[in-house]
Amino acid sequence: MATFKPFKALRPRPDLVELVASRPYDVLDSAEAKSEAEGNPHSFLRVIKPEIDLPEGIDPYSDEVYDKGRENFSGLCREEIFRQDSDPSFYLYRLTMNGRPQVGLVGCCDYREYYEGRIKKHELTRTIKENDRVRHVECLNANAEPVFFSYRGDERINEFVLSALEGEPIYDFVAADEVRHELWTISEHEKVRFLEEAFLSVSDLYVADGHHRTAAAARVGQKRKESNPLHAGSEEYNFFLAVLFPDDQLEILDYNRVVKDLNGLSPDDFLAALADDFEIKPARGRCPRPHEMREFSLYLDGKWYELIALSESASAGTPVGDLDVTLLSEKVLGPILGITDLRKDDRIDFVGGIRGLEELERRVDSGEMAAAFALYPVSMEELLTIADAGEIMPPKTTWFEPKLRSGLFVHDLE
Repeated sequence: MATFKPFKALRPRPDLVELVASRPYDVLDSAEAKSEAEGNPHSFLRVIKPEIDLPEGIDPYSDEVYDKGRENFSGLCREEIFRQDSDPSFYLYRLTMNGRPQVGLVGCCDYREYYEGRIKKHELTRTIKENDRVRHVECLNANAEPVFFSYRGDERINEFVLSALEGEPIYDFVAADEVRHELWTISEHEKVRFLEEAFLSVSDLYVADGHHRTAAAARVGQKRKESNPLHAGSEEYNFFLAVLFPDDQLEILDYNRVVKDLNGLSPDDFLAALADDFEIKPARGRCPRPHEMREFSLYLDGKWYELIALSESASAGTPVGDLDVTLLSEKVLGPILGITDLRKDDRIDFVGGIRGLEELERRVDSGEMAAAFALYPVSMEELLTIADAGEIMPPKTTWFEPKLRSGLFVHDLE
């Protein structure tokens, strides 16, 4: 069963929500964040990327950065740009991209269920990024950004959500990327109680996006528990901010690879080496996407090729082993190109599918990269199966769109 709890959100005033709401901290570098927030003192990027208000070149992990984030958020609250709801509530958050809506429930999850394995992950985390999010939470004394969870759809919850969407949203705006964001409040006692009880029938939650934020929230909760001799288990620090979406509403985009060199091989020699495990033929059409698993698109020397895995290379018999990203690593990146550690090797980079295959062409044609591989996207069912099996996907396997907007709701740990 899953614990899902209402909370008193700190939220921006409706008349300022478009100015406040920002893209998440981890999809922008500091320069991009500074450019995006320019001229907008209310941008939430000043809370989640506070280095943009400090001298250029400052260490993003320095004390000054975390202190600046706290100062900026305190200012937004002091000026009543953010106000706290009076009643513990759930919230409905609908995002609509290219005409396709997805509706998540906003509330708080119990950090202890992460350690108990009932909040399931599919990626490893990096310590430096975990530590960064821990310090950010501790300095703000709040979860500034939600994690993005999924669960296997439940008919009762689905029906409840549909009926709740009939009311007027408290926020409704279209962001610069043309994604529409709408938010509804659920504060009536009976409805709140229904959702709490309904999620007790949901067996597991799955981290879709936000592994570092989830791990950091769990560490903060555990640390505060250990330092509180009067710990009772109901304190607000036991819970962290999350948006929960049913699995059948989510779409995973491809996450593609670009490599800087061919490990000393000429393009012809590289193609010859690939022929041991793939059928290779010129691609049909411009920027061709793979149509199914075991198909790859290769951009090399100004041309697109279709790679189709030969049958003897096609199945490993385990959930992670059967992923196309694993096949590419084991048949191409490692043995041919000498790239064995995707987390550390600077000869490889990753491009989210939202940027299109044209971005792969651009990076190769510019001379920055030598070749690009486009992959067929992982399915939600594959993700859930891997998480259920306790396995871990290779780095940069899933790309979720649309991204949640930050600054629409904040969870105060007090």
